[in-house]
Amino acid sequence: MPNTGPHRVAILVYDGVTLLDVAGPAEVFKEANRFGADYRIVLLSPTGAEVTSSLGVRMAVDGAIAAEPAFDTLLVAGSDHYPSATVPAGLVDAVRVPAAAAGRVASICTGAFVLAAAGVLDGKRATTHWQVAHQLAARYPACRVEPDAIYVRDGSTYTSAGVTAGIDLALALVEEDHGPDLARDVARALVVYMQRAGGQSQFSAPLQGPPPRSAALRTVTDVVTANPRGDFSLAELARHLNVSTRQLTRLFHDELSTTPARYVENIRFDLARALLDQGHTATRAATLAGFPSYESLRRVFARKLSISPAAYQRRFSTARRSEVG
Repeated sequence: MPNTGPHRVAILVYDGVTLLDVAGPAEVFKEANRFGADYRIVLLSPTGAEVTSSLGVRMAVDGAIAAEPAFDTLLVAGSDHYPSATVPAGLVDAVRVPAAAAGRVASICTGAFVLAAAGVLDGKRATTHWQVAHQLAARYPACRVEPDAIYVRDGSTYTSAGVTAGIDLALALVEEDHGPDLARDVARALVVYMQRAGGQSQFSAPLQGPPPRSAALRTVTDVVTANPRGDFSLAELARHLNVSTRQLTRLFHDELSTTPARYVENIRFDLARALLDQGHTATRAATLAGFPSYESLRRVFARKLSISPAAYQRRFSTARRSEVG
């Protein structure tokens, strides 16, 4: 049954906050009001003082978070500071009590670090931006991090991925409150997807992460990238590196927790993504990246990103397509 009463939404802001983490969800709730919702949105800071965003924009607030009664929804915006720096004690203290009293609490992007520091994510599933998900998991092991999710709900606690995923989360909250029809109206008005297909992997950078430590495994990367259409069966790789197939398999398992075949597939997949970004057709990208057919590339895209190569290209190719074969 859609909620028809007023709904108090507080967005916690602080110095260094990411402006889009605040503006994106706020626009969703404001737009929902045009279609019949009744969200009462307030910006609050830990002390009641105005704050300066990561862009240097000064933001006036409606007051101090501790001075307000319990909220229906509490949103904690993110900041570039806290994946690397310790969340200040004052910010942690400002969150802890209001989060416990709120009907539901949510974080946008790296706001998950603030919730985790306050203990709100202990024993819960959560997500954050894909680039820093491993840091959240390492720093707060009591939280079960799902790095590929656009947003995660665990009971009355919600966390979302990087920046614009705050819009996805806010739309989900609107749908929870008022049903899919109103949420769809909001999504159309804002010209965004009501629900994006796939997870964060589709937005991550190709060939991410440090190179393998082992010289032999770095050689595999080099030779496959140089000639992705070559024969890279287990036997051929072992022969090329002058090691046994058993030793090569053990190297991949111990250092990369994968198999040689899957590692070669990952390199080819990243190459195909780069080719699609450059404007090659999906069929041509599959051939140049070493896949035996478009269908084999499509299956890998479906497994990794939950979208097709064509859908990926429509979303992420440049606005001005280059003329390539």
